[in-house]
Amino acid sequence: MINKYTLWEKVGLYAAIAVFLIFILAPFAEAFMVSLRPIESVFRVPYQFFSDDMTFAAYVDMWSEVPGLARYIFNSFFIAFCVTVLALICIIPAAYSFSRFDYRGRNSLLTAFLAINMVGAAVLIIPLYKLMFSLGLLNSYWSMILPGAAFTVPTGIFLMRSYFLRIPRELEEAAYVDGAGRVYTLWRVILPVALPGIVVVTITTFITAYAQQFLFALTFNGKDEFHPLTVGLYQFFGRERILWNQVMAASLVGTLPVLIVYVFLQKYIVAGLTAGAVKE
Repeated sequence: MINKYTLWEKVGLYAAIAVFLIFILAPFAEAFMVSLRPIESVFRVPYQFFSDDMTFAAYVDMWSEVPGLARYIFNSFFIAFCVTVLALICIIPAAYSFSRFDYRGRNSLLTAFLAINMVGAAVLIIPLYKLMFSLGLLNSYWSMILPGAAFTVPTGIFLMRSYFLRIPRELEEAAYVDGAGRVYTLWRVILPVALPGIVVVTITTFITAYAQQFLFALTFNGKDEFHPLTVGLYQFFGRERILWNQVMAASLVGTLPVLIVYVFLQKYIVAGLTAGAVKE
């Protein structure tokens, strides 16, 4: 029988959670408050969290300050979506192979995939530039989609493999007895059971792809129509002054696609994270 928490244990637990939430949510709260202040009041001394001159004018003015802002937000979402789809096409069969087949060099290959996560994109930016140049992919969406997918696949394989390992092999063996092939069994039997894990990997890949676009876009793309939001925000940084209220407003609006995806798929994420927690 699990012992109940004492009063002081509960107080300590909730206090730790409160401190954690403060550190996580405080930057977003401050960004929202800055977006409501006029530019003259952003660095007001003494500091005021609330003031009487707060308005939503920055959320209106930012569209005229950077006319291509809507395009940049669309580009970020489109690039992240394409990276996610391409990564899943590679992740699912690779993770299934690592979880079901026993072949020479399997563990070494999996370790090599995981080691890629230890190498930052900045270290490989020059070789990647030469590769994009030789393939003729500079100044296109592909110059951001392909590297983005390459750096998200290793983590996705590691996560998806753990979900495949939880699926009993008896399900596949029953399908083989009925005459199903390997591909049909993966598509019709294994993937429906692994759906919670696929959703978690999809969301993780999408958020990572949405957040890592800056370096690739700044290096591989010189055309304004292909810029994602991270590069588009640079246009708010003028030579004479920086419109911090509009920068914060555009940043918060740019996070909406990720927030919307997370909210709509939250129940699947919870189901995926708790899958396998109880052994029957």
